[in-house]
Amino acid sequence: MSLPMSLGLFVVAGLCEIGGGYLIWLAIREQRHWTYALVGAVMLMCYGLIPTLQPAHFSRVYAAYGGMFIVLSLLWGWGLDGVRPDHYDAIGALLCLGGMIVMMYAPRT
Repeated sequence: MSLPMSLGLFVVAGLCEIGGGYLIWLAIREQRHWTYALVGAVMLMCYGLIPTLQPAHFSRVYAAYGGMFIVLSLLWGWGLDGVRPDHYDAIGALLCLGGMIVMMYAPRT
């Protein structure tokens, strides 16, 4: 699998997880219509399926996904809630993303 395709799968999985959790959050915490929770649950189910398309084994994919999740969560909060990441958030996110790249894409013998 190509690097762009693999990274794209991580991004789509992250958007499904964060978006699904966000919709359920809105339904429960902000008393939005129950359909928000239903759509959120479907998105979370998609999140569970998408990582299975990655070529690596389960533990590596899910461990590496953590780095992408951190970056996407900060971007989601900035874009939707207006909470801008500070310098420490950015440094931490870059460290996590770097770890994710090493874990998934370092050549192995």
